[in-house]
Amino acid sequence: MKLDGRRESSNVEDRRSMSGGTKAGLGIGGIIMVALMAWLSGGDPLSAVMNEVVQNGGLGSLTGTNTEVTEGQREFTEEEQQLAHFSTQILAGTEDVWTEIFRQNGATYEVPTMVLYTGGVQTACGQGSSAMGPFYCSGDQKLYIDLSFFTTMKQQLGADGDFAYAYVIAHEVGHHVEYLTGTLSKVHQQMARLSEKEANKLSVRLELLADFYAGVWAHHDNKRFGSLEDGDIEEAISCAQVIGDDYLQKKARGYAIPESFNHGTSKQRMKWFKLGLETGDISKGTTFQCSDDEL
Repeated sequence: MKLDGRRESSNVEDRRSMSGGTKAGLGIGGIIMVALMAWLSGGDPLSAVMNEVVQNGGLGSLTGTNTEVTEGQREFTEEEQQLAHFSTQILAGTEDVWTEIFRQNGATYEVPTMVLYTGGVQTACGQGSSAMGPFYCSGDQKLYIDLSFFTTMKQQLGADGDFAYAYVIAHEVGHHVEYLTGTLSKVHQQMARLSEKEANKLSVRLELLADFYAGVWAHHDNKRFGSLEDGDIEEAISCAQVIGDDYLQKKARGYAIPESFNHGTSKQRMKWFKLGLETGDISKGTTFQCSDDEL
């Protein structure tokens, strides 16, 4: 992506020096992958990690146990600082795009805050950890990212490239857009009254809508700044493919269980991201209007 000269967002909390560090045992990359696959496969991330901990003889930092607070002690590598700089530029781009889209639709965009952390973090939605991957909390309207997730994407999933990383951030911002439009709270209320199987179906539609919104952002960001370069779209499409429920379940266990999907298949995730990218039209985000076959 072409980001030279682009501004950085000021809506960032850098808590990396306040986060827990890992002592020994299962490495953070391994923690993230174990939990990520369990989470995207419809399982319990915490149980999966703890089972792996028993087999590997220990855990460094996850939810506060065996955690050392290293405030003011960490020195960040050049790669970490570059990723932080990049992430704040992408967040700024989402602010510019969504502010204008909301304005055109007679609404006001309330910007979210990005929290950078390492290991574990306290949120309005409860205790968060790197094992969860990047996530959005509607309770405080913040998206939380441990930058080591991008390294894990590259090493464990083969999803690499700056636009692939931007897609991940834009997807979480997409959940914020869902929150501002009322979709997120409405669907969560519906999910609370349903069986796990039926709730998963609604979760898939939420996730695909966030993928669509990520594509919408990319469309308008490129239109405004000329940010996309050769290969960027392929990076994001590849990322969408390898984080599909079916792909991850087959990778983890050799087969897929469709009723446990809660993020969507690789084909679905690529479809909705591409639709947003190609049209830039928020009215095309009809994941809650179309049939299961049309998803």
